[in-house]
Amino acid sequence: MIKVENLHKHFGGFHAVDGASLEIAPGSITGLIGPNGAGKTTLFNVIAGVHSPTSGRVTMAGEDITGLPPHELFHKGLLRTFQIAHEFSSMTVRENLMMVPGGQHGETLWNTWFGRKRIAEEERALLAKADEVLEFLTIDHLKDEKAGNLSGGQKKLLELGRTMMVDAKIVFLDEVGAGVNRTLLMTIADAILRLNRERNYTFVVIEHDMDFIGKICDPVICMAEGKVLAEGTLAEIKANEQVIEAYLGTGLKNKEPA
Repeated sequence: MIKVENLHKHFGGFHAVDGASLEIAPGSITGLIGPNGAGKTTLFNVIAGVHSPTSGRVTMAGEDITGLPPHELFHKGLLRTFQIAHEFSSMTVRENLMMVPGGQHGETLWNTWFGRKRIAEEERALLAKADEVLEFLTIDHLKDEKAGNLSGGQKKLLELGRTMMVDAKIVFLDEVGAGVNRTLLMTIADAILRLNRERNYTFVVIEHDMDFIGKICDPVICMAEGKVLAEGTLAEIKANEQVIEAYLGTGLKNKEPA
């Protein structure tokens, strides 16, 4: 579904992404791990159009999407969430979801004057869709709560719900576990697995919690210093000498036997 070829992103003399190449298979849940500063989030940002690449190429289902802005990628079904959730805090949880789909008829002055019936029908459909999403995510009891009052984990579920309002094809999740308690983290994991299995969503997940990665991700890709070091199952990644060296600063082969 996504193919990244020799991607580079430089900030002055700093090479945040330095020749990364990888492929994301449709229908997969791919984990992206690596030490802090490995270039994971920058890679996400380049793929999702937040930053333009210095060089390299990104394709989606064979179409060149290199450097396209986020709103164009949104309409192609590519969405990206952030480590810190971005909600409309003064609006309810349900209203946050209803805001997501673009091209709503109530957005134009002409339609507010002459298309009220169509706007009302559209709002009823969006309301039903939002309620279905909230029930799927098991947070329907929070539908009338102000989004700003939610816990960190509940906000992450709300962000996941936003992707469901537009039937995303591929979703890039950046550290969904940050600031989330273990119970809610497993709820998020279960929701991701259900979306993958029941609705064929493709996910790419940045996460430092290896239990979370192990529960939902296969394959796992490890980055370090802007490059892709290894790809495989989590067990294979954990046994990889280059990965161990990237995380610990020295490989097992250099350690003296106890």
